[in-house]
Amino acid sequence: MEGKYDFASIEARWQRFWERDGTFVTPNPGQPGFDPARPKYYCLDFFPYPSGAGLHVGHPEGYTATDVLARWQRMRGFNVLHPMGWDAFGLPAEQYAIETNTHPRVTTQRNVANFRRQLKSLGFSYDWTREFATTDPDYYRWTQWIFAQMYDSYYDREQNRARPIAELIKRLENEQLVVRPDGMLAPAPLAGLQPYGALEVGERYWHELSIEEQWEVLGRQRLAYIAEAPVNWCPALGTVLSNEEVTNEGRSERGDHPVFRRPLRQWMLRITAYAERLINDLDELGWPAPVKLMQRNWIGRSEGARVRFAVLRDEAGPAHAGERRSDEDAAAIEVFTTRPDTLYGATYMVLSPEHPLVDLDSPDCMVRDAWPEGTPATWRGTQTVGGHATPRGAVRAYQEFAERKTERDRTAEAKVKTGVFVGAYARNPVFAPTDPRGRIPVFIADYVLMGYGTGAIMAVPGHDTRDLEFADAFGLPVVQVVRPPEGVEWREFVDDGVSVNSPPAGPSPDGWEWCDFNGLPTPQAKRRIAEWLEQHGAGRFEVTYKQRDWLFSRQRYWGEPFPIVHGEDGGVYALADDQLPVTLPDMDDFRPLALPEDSDADPEPPLGRAREWVNVTVWLDEHGRARVVKPGSPEEASARLAGRRVIRAKRETNTMPQWAGSCWYYLRFCDPHNDAALVGREAERYWMVSLRRDGTPHRGGIDLYLGGTEHAVLHLLYARFWHKVLFDLGHVSTPEPFGKLFNQGMIRAFCYRDARGVPHAYDEIDFRDDGAYLRGSGEKLSATVEKMSKTLKNVINPDDVVREVGADALRLYELFMGPLDQSKPWNPRDVPGVFRFLQRTWRLLVDPETGRRSNKVVDSMDGDEAADRRRDDPIERALHRTIRKVTEDLNRMAFNTAIAAMMEFVNEATAAERLWRDQLERFVLLLSPFAPHICEELWLRLRLPDGAAGDDVPAGWRGLANEPWPRWDEALAVEPHVEVAVQVNGKVRARIRVPRDADQSRLETAAMDDAGVRAAIEGKSVRKVIVVPGRLVNIVVG
Repeated sequence: MEGKYDFASIEARWQRFWERDGTFVTPNPGQPGFDPARPKYYCLDFFPYPSGAGLHVGHPEGYTATDVLARWQRMRGFNVLHPMGWDAFGLPAEQYAIETNTHPRVTTQRNVANFRRQLKSLGFSYDWTREFATTDPDYYRWTQWIFAQMYDSYYDREQNRARPIAELIKRLENEQLVVRPDGMLAPAPLAGLQPYGALEVGERYWHELSIEEQWEVLGRQRLAYIAEAPVNWCPALGTVLSNEEVTNEGRSERGDHPVFRRPLRQWMLRITAYAERLINDLDELGWPAPVKLMQRNWIGRSEGARVRFAVLRDEAGPAHAGERRSDEDAAAIEVFTTRPDTLYGATYMVLSPEHPLVDLDSPDCMVRDAWPEGTPATWRGTQTVGGHATPRGAVRAYQEFAERKTERDRTAEAKVKTGVFVGAYARNPVFAPTDPRGRIPVFIADYVLMGYGTGAIMAVPGHDTRDLEFADAFGLPVVQVVRPPEGVEWREFVDDGVSVNSPPAGPSPDGWEWCDFNGLPTPQAKRRIAEWLEQHGAGRFEVTYKQRDWLFSRQRYWGEPFPIVHGEDGGVYALADDQLPVTLPDMDDFRPLALPEDSDADPEPPLGRAREWVNVTVWLDEHGRARVVKPGSPEEASARLAGRRVIRAKRETNTMPQWAGSCWYYLRFCDPHNDAALVGREAERYWMVSLRRDGTPHRGGIDLYLGGTEHAVLHLLYARFWHKVLFDLGHVSTPEPFGKLFNQGMIRAFCYRDARGVPHAYDEIDFRDDGAYLRGSGEKLSATVEKMSKTLKNVINPDDVVREVGADALRLYELFMGPLDQSKPWNPRDVPGVFRFLQRTWRLLVDPETGRRSNKVVDSMDGDEAADRRRDDPIERALHRTIRKVTEDLNRMAFNTAIAAMMEFVNEATAAERLWRDQLERFVLLLSPFAPHICEELWLRLRLPDGAAGDDVPAGWRGLANEPWPRWDEALAVEPHVEVAVQVNGKVRARIRVPRDADQSRLETAAMDDAGVRAAIEGKSVRKVIVVPGRLVNIVVG
């Protein structure tokens, strides 16, 4: 090979060597080559979605950082797991396939191949033998298996963990639990030893329920369950859309079709059962504080009270405390409030338009048939739905009005508040039954969402902005019940203060006990009212969460099929483990079925059209799992002969969301070829259990998980939830998946626009010292730093950078731009700087003319004389300082300053007349995690007799990937000079550099010789000089 730095040839041959040699293949415990004496280090990137556009230069920043750390830890003696795979299911791939009329399997495979090529071209030390995609049936078999585990599990509140649903069924069958009228469970009296008459009214034992009722009860307990959930339904696209896919006008972003809010039966995951653990366990994780805060805010833990507001009948009448009042319906509205201290200020109520009590087809509907006398016109919806002759007509019209709005639009702060009165009133429970102030009207309004809390609110317009806007629009009373600090207006005051008008002025009705907390600070008042509510059967203290259960189904084709069949008997059955994976059927037309633009049109997912795939015959095993059989087959006959139930069934036709596969992929990387389990126990324990210094295990397993903040909430929260379920069921060893998390900043790029604001691509621009100019016209362009996008024509392909300066230069520049956790702009003008650094490094060792070792490189010496000469050698001292600096910076993930230190060393080494070979060997090892290709080449040349290398790597060559990391001598790493501040009468006048061991006399002399100091003391007498060695000289003058 010639003497010039031919990065293209060097990088190609070392990438071939690594692949041929299996340099980065990592054996598991028990496999050949595994070294149990080494500690483990599991370093993982957020694995990418392989889009058709490929990588841009923003993507490799995090990958380069983890690769540097993975290579460094190997050299420090760790067994390193550093894998890569592909998050390949999901809506973007399906939409691209529809647009190009190509099957998503084909486009996904093509995109994966391109991503893999790009990553390999950058020299990342991934163990490619562990590669998989979430679309691989061998992978999503286990995604389906985990879902089935959730379906067959429930959350045991007593043990505070998930348990098999079979255990719950056994407790029900043994009459340890009873079923309440609302379908929830309660302990049986004396564990079932009491006669049935001892049960509360409406409670029943398990055997008293029908099969359908038993299924419904279990559905209320399962971690995976089916429920009606409000969704953004677009009939024209035949699918449910996320909030981000709907415009503010309530139309689809793609195609501009109407979108309706409507309830659909969907699969849900009961993540809310884990809310408290998801919050509390954050304390023990090494995560950025902002990410922890985002997760806490997303879960949204709130303490408050659940309050019962009885619905009043049309005709009021007398009532007696302690009994159901004659003016009350059996129905009641339950609300959760974080401010029960403001109950006396609740002057009206608002229900979501989707609330069950305003379901016009329900026998429990509270909407009246006629308007109460004196109902204002505005209450009848005249300004929104044109007014109606009856409350039922107004409510129906308003429900249709709200259905056309997105959740984001309904909750926008700037929107005008709308609603209609339902014709009924409710009783505020803190007022006496005869007190007219406790009779408050009930409205429906779109700013209240069914998915939040109970879908109903008590409105306190005096201390809530939205409630005040609504009250002003509808002429409702506004009452002050909290006194703010002096000088603060009470209307809309929402913070803590002091309770007033609680109870309001006036006599206490006979037989009524006021809940009096006037003068109490808000925290005490909240506790007092919660206690009062519980004592009077009107409510109770409660903790709630803003987070809702995870809507887990999609009406799409390109996703994991559910391992579920719906039996003709009404049962919903998980498939047996040996029936997995359930693979997607091949479909020529996988597009969602477009329907009329009608909110009532029912969706049919694409899989529903695969009739042969959908309709199956199954038999049920002793665990209640289903096994598909061919009708009339010997297997069906055997099942019937064995007394098994054989039924017709339909497969679930929804698919899982894109999040599913990414919830557990880090576990599969530990043992990707295991056919018997999602991960082997020994492999999982080895890679996922990290020990603290005292030998106790961390709660989280992965040593470093690195990715962007865009996944700070959803992906990380969902993965933690799945992991906790697996932990509860005994499948993993740690309660948390990710011990340490690091978020890299975004790399943005310059966007160049002409005077019309039109962006121009980089290949249309001439870059000059004074700016960027449009090639051809010579027009000077304006430059702004923005996110990379095709529209702005500022996407930079790493392939182009690799062709121009090589992968090592790209890697160095990615990490040299600035701190890893900060956003920064990619500047093409700065890339040549790191390339020149690599060229200087090359010339330290290689003669550019001959290709042999440079004449300034001499063999290292041994013996005492050599040791003495090393101590006095400035390059040796500089090298020790650099080794210490780079090592400390890698520990802090301060890659940019580590690179700067190595650049400084190369400058010093370039100026030296002589370099010892072992000095260059140690420096090459130091640089190798950052720029592995050039360092492998230099390492080979340092070890060859004349420093000349052929066209290929010699047989038997080991490479430097597992060479030990260089050490430093603290005595040699000490800076020879220190900076000392010089003060005159306590004010800093200069900073001087002096030898570290300078004595007091030398420090005084150096201080007095400084020009700035001499000017400050000129004409004055020096009274004394105070010296703090190595830090300070203070000259006192008079």
